[in-house]
Amino acid sequence: MVPRRWLALFREARIKDLQRTAEPERAPDARKIAMSKISLKVNGRLHTVDVDRSTPLLFVLADELGLRGPKFGCGMAQCGACTVILRRQVVRSCVMPVSAVGQDEVTTLEGLGTPEKPHPIQQAFIEEGAAQCGFCLSGVILTANAVLDEKPNASDEEMRAALGGVMCRCFAHLRMLRAIRKYADARKT
Repeated sequence: MVPRRWLALFREARIKDLQRTAEPERAPDARKIAMSKISLKVNGRLHTVDVDRSTPLLFVLADELGLRGPKFGCGMAQCGACTVILRRQVVRSCVMPVSAVGQDEVTTLEGLGTPEKPHPIQQAFIEEGAAQCGFCLSGVILTANAVLDEKPNASDEEMRAALGGVMCRCFAHLRMLRAIRKYADARKT
């Protein structure tokens, strides 16, 4: 149970936030937001978008490019639903400004394979039935793929540690780990 004093402090802070956003002089002026043409290489294709340079990469991927692999979860880089691969590393696109991408290629779940020809890790997930709601799936698959690209002989414990940053609530973990192991073992042959 939350102590009453915490609730009172929370309520007071929330009221102050609402008062601040209601003040017209503090509201952002839409005319002052500088839009920029930014070129991005996403999933092997070059795109040019006209957005504010501080726009999170996730919003550009979803709203401007129509990609549905990365998802908005927490908005604080904590849940992993927005995961993409950049510079061979997994990054949380919800907190990365689009201007930070530079000339590097961004890979989303859609960039690994297609429904007609899935990437081998996607195929392993299909064969193992390693999804339930699918909300975290992009983060899990991209994280596992990046880890195994970097360290092909990653142990199950190393894989669990890497996946610790991707929150899944539907209890498909064992099937996911089986699919990842299946993909990792197939890479060795």
